[in-house]
Amino acid sequence: KLIDFESLRNKKVLEIGVGNGSHAGLLAEYSRNFTGIDLTDYAVKSTANRMKVFGLNGTILKMDAQELQFDNNTFDFVWSWGVIHHSANTRKILEEIQRVLKPGGEAIIMVYHRSIWSYYIASGFIQGIILGKLFKYGSLKNLVQNLTDGYTARHYSIKEWRDGVNDLFDIKYIKIFGSKSELFPIPAGTLKNQIMKIIPDTITRFLTNNCKLGTFLVNKISK
Repeated sequence: KLIDFESLRNKKVLEIGVGNGSHAGLLAEYSRNFTGIDLTDYAVKSTANRMKVFGLNGTILKMDAQELQFDNNTFDFVWSWGVIHHSANTRKILEEIQRVLKPGGEAIIMVYHRSIWSYYIASGFIQGIILGKLFKYGSLKNLVQNLTDGYTARHYSIKEWRDGVNDLFDIKYIKIFGSKSELFPIPAGTLKNQIMKIIPDTITRFLTNNCKLGTFLVNKISK
């Protein structure tokens, strides 16, 4: 729903942060020319192997997104899902994306959303105050880092993100998404699974997406 895959047939595509290559596989299948980059040797090797196994064409490179080694106006489309908020300089990556995008080119980027529910209530109040973890980690920011994926990561409000990109790009949309499980801040297991089965997806999707309680801030931008 986020990517018009058929529109990629005649486009040069860049993915920033390939991970294990699940998104790279989809993008490479449709794009005229696909390039994926990652900062780690493991991700580059894993994704290159995936491409080989599935017979997909593309170039997988080890590269720092803060210093993209491509000429200006190289790509028609850039995709990055849950990556650039881990950088020490997210703004520099955005500037690099702007540089390598062709005029009229588009990018879709996901970063973490600092939502009322997940950031302040589920993490700050329930985990931090009720369960006492705030004292262990010293600050709400450090607590959230530990509860998400353990890495340094920024969480943005919609306004913060908009203010950070609107001088570089035209903003097509900013949408909030989330997973069903994040609405139930209890340990994984039988009880949580049963609760999730009872509550319809339409309700949880309304809460994460429409009510903006989800943790994924997805931004479509153009040059």
